[in-house]
Amino acid sequence: MDGTETGWGRPAEPAPRWRALLDRARHGSRPTEEQTEPEREAPPPQSQQYGQPLPTRRPVNPLETRGQYGAGRYEQRPPEPTPPEPRPMPQRPVNPLDPRWQTRPAETPPAPRRAAAPAPAPMAPPMPPPMSPPADEQHSFFNPGARPPAAPPPGREYPQVRASAAAPVMPVAPPPPMPVAPQPTSPAPARIEWRQSRSDDQLERAVSVMRRKLGKPRVLAFANPKGGVHKTTATVLAAATIGSVRGRGVLAWDDNELRGTLGLRAGSARHARTIKHLLADLMQIENLHGDGLLQELDGYLRHASDGSYDVLAGEENPRFAQRLDQATVRRVMDLLRRTHDVICVDTGNNVESVNWQTVMRQADQLVITTVPREDAAFTADWMLDVLDDSGMGDLVSNAVTLISCPSPGPLPLLDDFAKHFATRTRAVAIVPYDQALEVGSSIEYGDLQQETRTAWLKAASVMIEPFAE
Repeated sequence: MDGTETGWGRPAEPAPRWRALLDRARHGSRPTEEQTEPEREAPPPQSQQYGQPLPTRRPVNPLETRGQYGAGRYEQRPPEPTPPEPRPMPQRPVNPLDPRWQTRPAETPPAPRRAAAPAPAPMAPPMPPPMSPPADEQHSFFNPGARPPAAPPPGREYPQVRASAAAPVMPVAPPPPMPVAPQPTSPAPARIEWRQSRSDDQLERAVSVMRRKLGKPRVLAFANPKGGVHKTTATVLAAATIGSVRGRGVLAWDDNELRGTLGLRAGSARHARTIKHLLADLMQIENLHGDGLLQELDGYLRHASDGSYDVLAGEENPRFAQRLDQATVRRVMDLLRRTHDVICVDTGNNVESVNWQTVMRQADQLVITTVPREDAAFTADWMLDVLDDSGMGDLVSNAVTLISCPSPGPLPLLDDFAKHFATRTRAVAIVPYDQALEVGSSIEYGDLQQETRTAWLKAASVMIEPFAE
Protein backbone atom coordinates (compact mmCIF):
# COMPACT_ATOMS: atom_id res chain seq x y z
CA MET A 1 0.00 0.00 0.00
CA ASP A 2 1.60 3.33 -1.13
CA GLY A 3 -0.36 5.59 1.24
CA THR A 4 -2.59 7.19 -1.45
CA GLU A 5 -5.49 5.01 -0.59
CA THR A 6 -6.97 3.66 2.58
CA GLY A 7 -7.64 0.07 3.25
CA TRP A 8 -11.19 0.48 2.01
CA GLY A 9 -10.42 1.95 -1.44
CA ARG A 10 -11.34 5.56 -0.59
CA PRO A 11 -9.11 8.44 -1.73
CA ALA A 12 -6.67 9.61 0.95
CA GLU A 13 -7.41 12.80 2.85
CA PRO A 14 -5.32 15.78 1.75
CA ALA A 15 -2.42 16.71 4.05
CA PRO A 16 -3.12 19.93 5.96
CA ARG A 17 -0.87 22.93 5.44
CA TRP A 18 0.34 23.02 9.03
CA ARG A 19 1.96 19.62 8.53
CA ALA A 20 4.05 20.89 5.60
CA LEU A 21 5.18 23.86 7.67
CA LEU A 22 6.02 21.58 10.56
CA ASP A 23 8.02 19.25 8.35
CA ARG A 24 9.98 22.15 6.89
CA ALA A 25 10.81 23.44 10.33
CA ARG A 26 11.88 20.01 11.59
CA HIS A 27 13.75 18.57 8.56
CA GLY A 28 14.83 21.74 6.74
CA SER A 29 13.59 20.34 3.37
CA ARG A 30 11.26 22.17 1.00
CA PRO A 31 7.97 20.40 0.50
CA THR A 32 6.83 19.27 -2.89
CA GLU A 33 4.76 21.44 -5.12
CA GLU A 34 1.78 19.30 -4.51
CA GLN A 35 2.02 20.15 -0.82
CA THR A 36 2.65 23.90 -1.15
CA GLU A 37 -0.85 24.83 -2.19
CA PRO A 38 -3.66 23.70 -0.01
CA GLU A 39 -6.15 21.50 -1.65
CA ARG A 40 -9.62 22.71 -1.45
CA GLU A 41 -12.35 20.42 -0.52
CA ALA A 42 -14.77 19.49 -3.24
CA PRO A 43 -18.29 20.72 -2.67
CA PRO A 44 -20.54 18.13 -1.24
CA PRO A 45 -22.68 16.26 -3.76
CA GLN A 46 -26.26 17.27 -4.38
CA SER A 47 -27.44 14.19 -2.60
CA GLN A 48 -25.76 15.33 0.65
CA GLN A 49 -26.87 18.94 0.97
CA TYR A 50 -27.66 20.44 4.32
CA GLY A 51 -30.84 19.18 5.82
CA GLN A 52 -30.46 15.67 4.40
CA PRO A 53 -29.47 12.76 6.69
CA LEU A 54 -25.87 11.61 6.64
CA PRO A 55 -25.02 8.02 5.84
CA THR A 56 -24.99 5.68 8.76
CA ARG A 57 -21.66 4.84 10.36
CA ARG A 58 -20.43 1.98 12.41
CA PRO A 59 -17.09 1.58 14.16
CA VAL A 60 -14.56 -0.62 12.48
CA ASN A 61 -13.81 -3.85 14.27
CA PRO A 62 -10.10 -3.69 15.26
CA LEU A 63 -9.86 -7.46 15.32
CA GLU A 64 -10.49 -7.84 11.55
CA THR A 65 -7.50 -8.58 9.32
CA ARG A 66 -8.43 -6.00 6.74
CA GLY A 67 -8.55 -2.32 7.42
CA GLN A 68 -5.92 -2.39 10.13
CA TYR A 69 -4.51 0.88 8.91
CA GLY A 70 -7.91 2.54 9.26
CA ALA A 71 -8.61 1.15 12.71
CA GLY A 72 -10.30 3.66 14.93
CA ARG A 73 -12.02 5.46 11.97
CA TYR A 74 -15.66 5.14 11.11
CA GLU A 75 -16.73 3.17 8.07
CA GLN A 76 -19.13 4.88 5.66
CA ARG A 77 -21.68 2.42 4.46
CA PRO A 78 -23.95 3.89 1.75
CA PRO A 79 -27.61 3.32 2.16
CA GLU A 80 -29.00 0.45 0.23
CA PRO A 81 -29.79 -0.22 -2.51
CA THR A 82 -27.85 2.57 -4.27
CA PRO A 83 -24.81 3.85 -2.25
CA PRO A 84 -24.16 7.55 -2.82
CA GLU A 85 -20.82 8.97 -3.81
CA PRO A 86 -18.56 8.94 -0.68
CA ARG A 87 -18.06 12.29 0.94
CA PRO A 88 -14.65 13.10 2.42
CA MET A 89 -14.61 13.43 6.21
CA PRO A 90 -14.34 16.97 7.51
CA GLN A 91 -11.00 17.88 8.98
CA ARG A 92 -10.82 18.61 12.74
CA PRO A 93 -8.31 21.32 13.69
CA VAL A 94 -5.31 19.82 15.39
CA ASN A 95 -3.02 21.67 17.80
CA PRO A 96 0.43 21.83 16.12
CA LEU A 97 2.11 21.96 19.51
CA ASP A 98 0.62 18.63 20.50
CA PRO A 99 3.60 16.26 21.04
CA ARG A 100 1.67 13.37 19.59
CA TRP A 101 1.80 14.91 16.11
CA GLN A 102 5.42 15.91 16.40
CA THR A 103 6.70 12.37 16.84
CA ARG A 104 5.39 10.96 13.54
CA PRO A 105 6.57 12.54 10.24
CA ALA A 106 3.96 13.11 7.54
CA GLU A 107 5.83 11.58 4.60
CA THR A 108 6.08 8.16 6.29
CA PRO A 109 2.73 6.40 6.47
CA PRO A 110 2.26 4.12 9.44
CA ALA A 111 2.79 0.46 8.86
CA PRO A 112 -0.25 -1.79 8.87
CA ARG A 113 -1.13 -2.84 12.40
CA ARG A 114 -0.69 -6.51 12.96
CA ALA A 115 -1.69 -8.68 15.80
CA ALA A 116 1.72 -9.02 17.38
CA ALA A 117 2.58 -11.06 20.39
CA PRO A 118 2.55 -9.10 23.63
CA ALA A 119 5.95 -7.83 24.65
CA PRO A 120 7.42 -9.55 27.65
CA ALA A 121 6.80 -7.56 30.78
CA PRO A 122 9.82 -6.46 32.79
CA MET A 123 10.76 -8.70 35.58
CA ALA A 124 9.54 -7.57 38.97
CA PRO A 125 12.40 -6.62 41.29
CA PRO A 126 13.24 -9.40 43.67
CA MET A 127 11.75 -8.92 47.11
CA PRO A 128 14.29 -8.41 49.87
CA PRO A 129 14.53 -11.19 52.41
CA PRO A 130 12.26 -10.70 55.40
CA MET A 131 14.05 -9.03 58.23
CA SER A 132 13.21 -9.56 61.85
CA PRO A 133 11.72 -6.50 63.52
CA PRO A 134 13.67 -4.68 66.19
CA ALA A 135 13.60 -5.89 69.74
CA ASP A 136 11.19 -3.15 70.79
CA GLU A 137 8.72 -4.24 68.02
CA GLN A 138 8.58 -7.95 68.84
CA HIS A 139 5.15 -9.48 69.09
CA SER A 140 3.65 -9.12 72.52
CA PHE A 141 0.28 -8.74 74.16
CA PHE A 142 0.48 -4.95 73.79
CA ASN A 143 1.86 -5.08 70.18
CA PRO A 144 0.06 -7.85 68.21
CA GLY A 145 0.76 -6.14 64.88
CA ALA A 146 4.52 -6.46 65.24
CA ARG A 147 4.55 -10.23 64.48
CA PRO A 148 7.26 -10.92 61.83
CA PRO A 149 6.08 -12.45 58.50
CA ALA A 150 6.39 -16.19 58.14
CA ALA A 151 9.36 -17.29 56.04
CA PRO A 152 8.75 -19.72 53.10
CA PRO A 153 9.52 -23.36 53.81
CA PRO A 154 13.03 -24.43 52.81
CA GLY A 155 13.52 -26.23 49.51
CA ARG A 156 10.54 -24.66 47.77
CA GLU A 157 10.96 -22.05 45.04
CA TYR A 158 8.22 -19.65 44.17
CA PRO A 159 7.89 -18.63 40.50
CA GLN A 160 8.45 -15.06 39.49
CA VAL A 161 5.20 -13.23 38.88
CA ARG A 162 5.06 -11.58 35.44
CA ALA A 163 2.87 -8.59 34.83
CA SER A 164 0.10 -8.92 32.30
CA ALA A 165 0.34 -7.09 28.97
CA ALA A 166 -2.98 -5.37 29.59
CA ALA A 167 -1.90 -3.85 32.89
CA PRO A 168 1.36 -1.87 33.17
CA VAL A 169 3.87 -2.87 35.75
CA MET A 170 3.81 -0.43 38.63
CA PRO A 171 6.90 0.13 40.75
CA VAL A 172 6.78 -1.75 44.00
CA ALA A 173 6.73 0.73 46.85
CA PRO A 174 8.39 -0.25 50.11
CA PRO A 175 5.91 -1.34 52.77
CA PRO A 176 4.93 1.38 55.24
CA PRO A 177 6.55 1.18 58.65
CA MET A 178 4.69 -0.95 61.09
CA PRO A 179 3.02 1.18 63.78
CA VAL A 180 4.57 0.56 67.16
CA ALA A 181 2.14 0.29 70.02
CA PRO A 182 3.10 2.46 73.01
CA GLN A 183 4.68 0.52 75.79
CA PRO A 184 2.90 0.78 79.17
CA THR A 185 4.70 3.15 81.49
CA SER A 186 4.10 4.25 85.04
CA PRO A 187 2.05 7.43 85.22
CA ALA A 188 3.95 10.52 86.27
CA PRO A 189 1.53 11.54 89.04
CA ALA A 190 2.23 8.27 90.90
CA ARG A 191 5.64 9.55 92.05
CA ILE A 192 4.14 12.81 93.30
CA GLU A 193 1.44 10.98 95.18
CA TRP A 194 4.08 8.77 96.78
CA ARG A 195 6.04 11.78 98.01
CA GLN A 196 2.90 13.38 99.34
CA SER A 197 1.86 10.22 101.13
CA ARG A 198 5.36 9.94 102.58
CA SER A 199 5.08 13.44 104.01
CA ASP A 200 1.66 12.62 105.44
CA ASP A 201 3.09 9.49 107.02
CA GLN A 202 5.80 11.52 108.73
CA LEU A 203 3.25 13.95 110.15
CA GLU A 204 1.03 11.13 111.35
CA ARG A 205 3.99 9.47 112.99
CA ALA A 206 4.99 12.74 114.70
CA VAL A 207 1.49 13.21 116.06
CA SER A 208 1.36 9.60 117.20
CA VAL A 209 4.64 9.98 119.10
CA MET A 210 3.43 13.05 120.98
CA ARG A 211 0.17 11.37 121.96
CA ARG A 212 1.82 8.37 123.60
CA LYS A 213 2.32 7.93 127.27
CA LEU A 214 5.62 9.27 128.55
CA GLY A 215 5.99 7.01 131.59
CA LYS A 216 6.37 10.00 133.91
CA PRO A 217 6.36 13.81 133.61
CA ARG A 218 9.20 15.05 131.40
CA VAL A 219 11.20 18.28 131.67
CA LEU A 220 12.55 19.93 128.48
CA ALA A 221 15.24 22.55 129.13
CA PHE A 222 15.85 25.14 126.35
CA ALA A 223 19.31 26.58 126.85
CA ASN A 224 21.99 28.77 125.27
CA PRO A 225 23.94 31.43 127.22
CA LYS A 226 23.88 33.69 124.15
CA GLY A 227 20.95 36.11 124.01
CA GLY A 228 18.85 36.58 120.90
CA VAL A 229 18.95 32.95 119.79
CA HIS A 230 15.15 32.42 119.93
CA LYS A 231 15.26 30.64 123.27
CA THR A 232 11.97 32.11 124.53
CA THR A 233 10.29 31.65 121.12
CA ALA A 234 11.34 28.00 121.00
CA THR A 235 10.01 27.38 124.51
CA VAL A 236 6.60 28.86 123.68
CA LEU A 237 6.22 27.13 120.31
CA ALA A 238 7.31 23.74 121.66
CA ALA A 239 4.73 23.99 124.45
CA ALA A 240 2.05 25.17 122.00
CA THR A 241 2.80 22.35 119.53
CA ILE A 242 2.83 19.57 122.12
CA GLY A 243 -0.21 21.03 123.88
CA SER A 244 -2.21 21.25 120.64
CA VAL A 245 -1.62 17.52 120.08
CA ARG A 246 -1.97 16.20 123.63
CA GLY A 247 -4.76 18.60 124.57
CA ARG A 248 -3.70 19.21 128.18
CA GLY A 249 -0.90 18.84 130.74
CA VAL A 250 1.73 21.11 129.10
CA LEU A 251 3.35 24.09 130.84
CA ALA A 252 5.94 26.72 129.85
CA TRP A 253 8.05 28.09 132.72
CA ASP A 254 10.15 31.24 132.53
CA ASP A 255 13.17 30.53 134.74
CA ASN A 256 15.22 33.48 133.52
CA GLU A 257 16.56 35.34 136.56
CA LEU A 258 17.14 38.52 134.52
CA ARG A 259 13.58 39.61 133.77
CA GLY A 260 12.39 37.11 131.18
CA THR A 261 9.68 37.96 128.65
CA LEU A 262 7.98 34.58 128.32
CA GLY A 263 4.99 35.76 130.36
CA LEU A 264 4.48 38.67 127.97
CA ARG A 265 4.73 36.68 124.73
CA ALA A 266 2.70 33.65 125.81
CA GLY A 267 -0.61 33.28 127.58
CA SER A 268 -3.41 35.68 128.32
CA ALA A 269 -2.70 38.35 130.92
CA ARG A 270 -5.77 37.64 133.05
CA HIS A 271 -3.70 38.43 136.13
CA ALA A 272 -0.22 39.72 137.03
CA ARG A 273 0.88 36.85 139.25
CA THR A 274 4.37 35.40 138.75
CA ILE A 275 6.58 32.80 140.35
CA LYS A 276 7.17 35.22 143.22
CA HIS A 277 3.51 34.91 144.27
CA LEU A 278 3.65 31.13 143.90
CA LEU A 279 6.66 30.89 146.19
CA ALA A 280 4.88 33.00 148.79
CA ASP A 281 2.10 30.35 149.06
CA LEU A 282 4.19 27.34 148.07
CA MET A 283 3.93 25.51 151.38
CA GLN A 284 0.13 25.81 151.44
CA ILE A 285 -0.24 24.61 147.86
CA GLU A 286 2.09 21.64 148.31
CA ASN A 287 -0.25 20.15 150.93
CA LEU A 288 -3.20 19.98 148.46
CA HIS A 289 -4.06 16.97 146.24
CA GLY A 290 -6.26 16.12 143.31
CA ASP A 291 -8.74 18.67 142.01
CA GLY A 292 -8.06 20.99 144.94
CA LEU A 293 -4.41 21.24 143.90
CA LEU A 294 -5.36 21.94 140.31
CA GLN A 295 -7.81 24.66 141.23
CA GLU A 296 -5.43 26.35 143.65
CA LEU A 297 -2.46 26.26 141.29
CA ASP A 298 -4.58 27.58 138.41
CA GLY A 299 -4.80 30.92 140.16
CA TYR A 300 -1.05 31.43 139.69
CA LEU A 301 -0.82 30.33 136.07
CA ARG A 302 -1.64 32.04 132.80
CA HIS A 303 -3.25 30.22 129.93
CA ALA A 304 -2.81 30.30 126.17
CA SER A 305 -5.60 31.84 124.14
CA ASP A 306 -6.58 28.41 122.77
CA GLY A 307 -6.09 26.66 126.13
CA SER A 308 -3.42 24.29 124.77
CA TYR A 309 -0.79 25.05 127.46
CA ASP A 310 -0.23 26.97 130.70
CA VAL A 311 2.39 29.59 131.55
CA LEU A 312 4.31 30.25 134.77
CA ALA A 313 5.67 33.76 134.28
CA GLY A 314 9.02 34.90 135.69
CA GLU A 315 9.57 37.81 138.03
CA GLU A 316 10.49 41.14 136.52
CA ASN A 317 12.48 42.28 139.57
CA PRO A 318 16.12 41.11 139.11
CA ARG A 319 16.64 40.94 142.91
CA PHE A 320 14.21 38.04 143.11
CA ALA A 321 16.80 35.74 141.56
CA GLN A 322 18.56 35.50 144.86
CA ARG A 323 15.59 33.65 146.35
CA LEU A 324 15.71 30.87 143.69
CA ASP A 325 18.16 28.59 145.39
CA GLN A 326 18.62 24.91 144.60
CA ALA A 327 16.04 23.64 147.11
CA THR A 328 13.40 26.14 145.98
CA VAL A 329 13.80 25.24 142.31
CA ARG A 330 13.42 21.55 143.14
CA ARG A 331 10.25 22.17 145.14
CA VAL A 332 8.69 24.13 142.28
CA MET A 333 9.71 21.45 139.82
CA ASP A 334 8.16 18.68 141.95
CA LEU A 335 4.92 20.64 142.27
CA LEU A 336 4.61 21.16 138.51
CA ARG A 337 5.27 17.47 137.85
CA ARG A 338 2.24 16.61 139.93
CA THR A 339 -0.08 18.57 137.67
CA HIS A 340 1.53 18.49 134.16
CA ASP A 341 3.03 15.85 131.86
CA VAL A 342 5.44 18.06 129.89
CA ILE A 343 7.27 21.08 131.35
CA CYS A 344 9.19 23.36 128.96
CA VAL A 345 11.68 25.56 130.82
CA ASP A 346 13.18 28.75 129.40
CA THR A 347 16.57 28.99 131.15
CA GLY A 348 18.62 32.12 131.69
CA ASN A 349 21.97 33.23 130.34
CA ASN A 350 24.12 32.72 133.43
CA VAL A 351 25.52 29.20 133.53
CA GLU A 352 26.96 29.88 136.99
CA SER A 353 23.61 30.65 138.61
CA VAL A 354 22.11 28.10 140.99
CA ASN A 355 18.69 27.93 139.36
CA TRP A 356 20.26 27.40 135.90
CA GLN A 357 22.38 24.48 137.11
CA THR A 358 19.49 23.00 139.10
CA VAL A 359 17.19 23.00 136.06
CA MET A 360 19.90 21.25 134.01
CA ARG A 361 20.20 18.47 136.56
CA GLN A 362 16.43 18.06 136.70
CA ALA A 363 15.94 18.06 132.94
CA ASP A 364 15.11 14.93 130.94
CA GLN A 365 15.80 16.49 127.54
CA LEU A 366 18.22 19.30 126.64
CA VAL A 367 17.27 21.46 123.65
CA ILE A 368 20.03 23.75 122.36
CA THR A 369 18.56 26.77 120.58
CA THR A 370 20.69 28.67 118.09
CA VAL A 371 20.62 30.69 114.90
CA PRO A 372 23.07 30.34 111.96
CA ARG A 373 25.58 32.83 113.37
CA GLU A 374 29.15 32.14 114.44
CA ASP A 375 28.86 33.73 117.91
CA ALA A 376 25.69 31.74 118.66
CA ALA A 377 27.33 28.48 117.58
CA PHE A 378 30.48 29.25 119.59
CA THR A 379 28.44 29.89 122.77
CA ALA A 380 26.44 26.69 122.30
CA ASP A 381 29.63 24.67 121.84
CA TRP A 382 31.12 26.20 124.97
CA MET A 383 27.94 25.38 126.99
CA LEU A 384 28.11 21.73 125.89
CA ASP A 385 31.72 21.56 127.08
CA VAL A 386 30.72 23.01 130.47
CA LEU A 387 27.92 20.48 130.93
CA ASP A 388 30.19 17.64 129.87
CA ASP A 389 32.83 18.70 132.38
CA SER A 390 30.14 18.92 135.09
CA GLY A 391 29.31 15.23 134.77
CA MET A 392 26.22 15.59 132.55
CA GLY A 393 27.61 13.82 129.51
CA ASP A 394 24.45 11.72 129.05
CA LEU A 395 22.35 14.87 128.85
CA VAL A 396 24.71 16.32 126.21
CA SER A 397 24.79 13.20 124.04
CA ASN A 398 20.98 12.94 124.12
CA ALA A 399 20.47 16.64 123.36
CA VAL A 400 18.60 18.05 120.35
CA THR A 401 19.89 21.07 118.43
CA LEU A 402 17.15 23.40 117.22
CA ILE A 403 18.26 25.86 114.51
CA SER A 404 15.86 28.75 113.87
CA CYS A 405 16.06 30.77 110.64
CA PRO A 406 16.01 34.48 111.60
CA SER A 407 15.40 35.75 108.05
CA PRO A 408 13.91 34.47 104.78
CA GLY A 409 16.02 33.23 101.91
CA PRO A 410 19.12 31.05 101.86
CA LEU A 411 21.48 31.18 104.85
CA PRO A 412 25.15 30.45 104.09
CA LEU A 413 26.03 28.83 107.45
CA LEU A 414 22.90 26.74 107.87
CA ASP A 415 24.26 23.53 106.35
CA ASP A 416 27.59 23.86 108.15
CA PHE A 417 25.84 24.29 111.50
CA ALA A 418 23.62 21.29 110.89
CA LYS A 419 26.61 19.07 110.05
CA HIS A 420 28.61 20.31 113.04
CA PHE A 421 25.93 19.84 115.71
CA ALA A 422 24.93 16.48 114.25
CA THR A 423 28.30 15.22 115.51
CA ARG A 424 27.72 16.53 119.02
CA THR A 425 23.99 15.94 119.68
CA ARG A 426 21.45 13.22 119.02
CA ALA A 427 19.45 15.09 116.37
CA VAL A 428 19.24 18.43 114.57
CA ALA A 429 15.91 20.11 113.76
CA ILE A 430 15.52 23.19 111.54
CA VAL A 431 12.49 25.49 111.74
CA PRO A 432 11.88 28.10 109.01
CA TYR A 433 11.43 31.85 109.23
CA ASP A 434 7.90 33.10 109.86
CA GLN A 435 6.79 36.69 109.57
CA ALA A 436 4.31 36.27 112.44
CA LEU A 437 7.27 35.94 114.85
CA GLU A 438 9.09 39.04 113.58
CA VAL A 439 7.18 41.68 115.58
CA GLY A 440 8.16 40.20 118.96
CA SER A 441 4.67 40.46 120.44
CA SER A 442 2.34 37.71 121.65
CA ILE A 443 2.89 34.38 119.90
CA GLU A 444 -0.27 32.79 118.51
CA TYR A 445 0.19 29.26 117.20
CA GLY A 446 -2.75 29.60 114.82
CA ASP A 447 -1.17 32.60 113.07
CA LEU A 448 1.85 30.62 111.89
CA GLN A 449 2.18 29.43 108.32
CA GLN A 450 1.46 25.81 107.53
CA GLU A 451 5.12 25.19 106.72
CA THR A 452 6.15 26.53 110.13
CA ARG A 453 3.61 24.41 112.01
CA THR A 454 4.69 21.31 110.10
CA ALA A 455 8.35 21.90 110.96
CA TRP A 456 7.49 22.36 114.66
CA LEU A 457 5.46 19.16 114.69
CA LYS A 458 8.49 17.23 113.48
CA ALA A 459 10.86 19.04 115.87
CA ALA A 460 8.63 18.46 118.92
CA SER A 461 8.24 14.78 118.07
CA VAL A 462 12.04 14.43 117.99
CA MET A 463 12.22 15.89 121.51
CA ILE A 464 9.54 13.54 122.90
CA GLU A 465 10.45 10.40 120.97
CA PRO A 466 13.00 8.91 123.47
CA PHE A 467 10.34 8.87 126.20
CA ALA A 468 7.28 7.74 124.20
CA GLU A 469 6.04 4.27 125.19
